[in-house]
Amino acid sequence: MTHTFTAEWLMAQSFPPIRYVVPGVVPEGMTLLVAAPKIGKSWMVLGLGVALSCGTDALGALPVGEPRPVLYLALEDGPRRLQDRLLRLNPAEVSPLLEFRVEIPAGAVIETITEFMTKHAGSDPVVILDTLGKVMPPAGNASQYGHDYRVLSALKATCDAVPGSSLIIVHHTRKGGGEDFLDAVSGTQGIAGAADTVLVLRRERNEDRATLHVTSRDAAEGEYGLLMTETGAWQLDGQDLAGAAQAAQNAKSTAGVGDRMADVIATVGRFPEGIKPSDVKTLMTGVAGIDEYLRRAVESGRLVKLARGLYAPVRSVRSVRFPEIDGYETHKLTQLTPPELSGVSA
Repeated sequence: MTHTFTAEWLMAQSFPPIRYVVPGVVPEGMTLLVAAPKIGKSWMVLGLGVALSCGTDALGALPVGEPRPVLYLALEDGPRRLQDRLLRLNPAEVSPLLEFRVEIPAGAVIETITEFMTKHAGSDPVVILDTLGKVMPPAGNASQYGHDYRVLSALKATCDAVPGSSLIIVHHTRKGGGEDFLDAVSGTQGIAGAADTVLVLRRERNEDRATLHVTSRDAAEGEYGLLMTETGAWQLDGQDLAGAAQAAQNAKSTAGVGDRMADVIATVGRFPEGIKPSDVKTLMTGVAGIDEYLRRAVESGRLVKLARGLYAPVRSVRSVRFPEIDGYETHKLTQLTPPELSGVSA
């Protein structure tokens, strides 16, 4: 193919659909996983490495398909810490397809990744680089943005060169940040700009709940609620991505309010198609002032009023649909009626 092509030629082509490493969350290509220090991002990628190498469910609920070779460059850890974490995660099995390296020669990260991906070409290999800061060379006299973009583009080229391969890079957030979660990515915009997908993990200290923000060039975007278990394992806050998306929205809607208001908002949040005040009162027997809570929640933008006497969560989640992944259709609906409301009139 020449470097120039026509729109007519382009529209006549047939391209394969976007494929996922982790259904709905991590597509193939280069992904940045960004979080503040000591939030649990290394625990997350270790769990992903185990799931991908064994072909088990990622995040406790997302089938990843056939096992694939995984290289985990754990450059901030050692064998003892990695073993301790695996013992705490206590997976049902560990696979020889999961390999570790805790150190690499200076300036050899591209060579190391390329060697692994080339060796396992055709088997959809995954490399996890933890962390970017361990291999980022100094910019010297070059523009910081241009330097960041060149380094990340070189890393991205390692997986672009091997069809089916993926690179997951762990990175830290900057202090502060802005309203847009991408502003949390440490460094210049050249880092986030070079990635195919950016995941930002946010969790308050001493809290087990977190939100995973996902944005991508080609794949689905979203926000998903996660739970960190006592063992260090990360799981979806819900039975599927749609449930986790609703959990994230509920957490956003209830942030900064009292317990009673939070309970009302969470109750309404279980009914994307809307619920009447009388049914809310049925579910929250003994709680006074439901009508007032609903009114204030609508006024503050935490709930929406679909029609007279019908309240719903903000940005209701009807369904989350992604391309077929290794024969598994990741399509789940959240339009369900909780058992305790069966038989209750709408």
